[in-house]
Amino acid sequence: MAEPLLAIKDLKTYFISKDMEVRAVDGIDINVNERQIVCIVGESGCGKSMTSLSIMRLVPQPRGKIVGGEVKFAGRDLLKLTEKQMTDVRGNDISMIFQEPMTALNPVLTIGEQITEVLLRHRNLTKREAMAKAVEMLQFVGVPRAAEIVHEYPHQLSGGLRQRVMIAMAMVCEPKLLIADEPTTALDVTIQAQVLELMKKMRNDFNTAIILITHDLGVVADMADHVVVMYAGQVVESVNADDLFAAPLHPYTKALMESIPSLEEEKETLYSIPGTVPDAAAYPVGCRFADRCPIKQPSCYESMPLLREVKPGHLVRCDLV
Repeated sequence: MAEPLLAIKDLKTYFISKDMEVRAVDGIDINVNERQIVCIVGESGCGKSMTSLSIMRLVPQPRGKIVGGEVKFAGRDLLKLTEKQMTDVRGNDISMIFQEPMTALNPVLTIGEQITEVLLRHRNLTKREAMAKAVEMLQFVGVPRAAEIVHEYPHQLSGGLRQRVMIAMAMVCEPKLLIADEPTTALDVTIQAQVLELMKKMRNDFNTAIILITHDLGVVADMADHVVVMYAGQVVESVNADDLFAAPLHPYTKALMESIPSLEEEKETLYSIPGTVPDAAAYPVGCRFADRCPIKQPSCYESMPLLREVKPGHLVRCDLV
């Protein structure tokens, strides 16, 4: 088999202060192949966004620190690159769409200035050529009046248009990997569907692999080739999307599925997973889901289960399946 485009192995990102150590990402393994869409799902606080920031080496300083593991992209370990080398990778080989476009876009620069900045940094273009490319990319992502909007500011655009601008900025250098951190949050359903279709178009037209971070299993069902389920800083299940929805194996994944409202069943109350996610500064010795798990056994509290292959290509972190 060909080497994956991105291979994350035993990645650990901690936030360290004088009196505590918060293990935001605690030893995860994720592979992404060329042109593949991998969805990372899980509750808020499980480490999804911090995983994406770790890949880009944008972990908040000074307390945040990648303390172990490797992130190999096209054969190079990103964690061993100098900051200058990493700057050449960001926006060119790997791009990221951040969760909230209003705060991610610079309010004092025009849309055109922000998109051409990427091109002028990574491509040998004049300002006129870069602006023409920016207009072309805005048209590609479905922004109306693209030639006029390049001269406008983020506050003049709707949320949906700002998100399209973010996608245009991320894709203008045709990166090999796009990381999208909840790109449809706060968008209405119609715009959300358009943004997701646009991301599929990016994959098909530019052969871009995508890591899509979301908590919406409906989005996962529509987009994913492969799904990684995270809980409390760890991967608890990793499998192709069809198998995940046909037969989830980890109790946490099953509980997430159970939480989805169904049109076929009438329920007086929606299911919710009991309890809360354990404190990242004081994880238990055993399985981190044990306190909330409906099938837990005394042994679950004694040692951490390993992420193991229970079926071909189906990895699960549970000793009871």
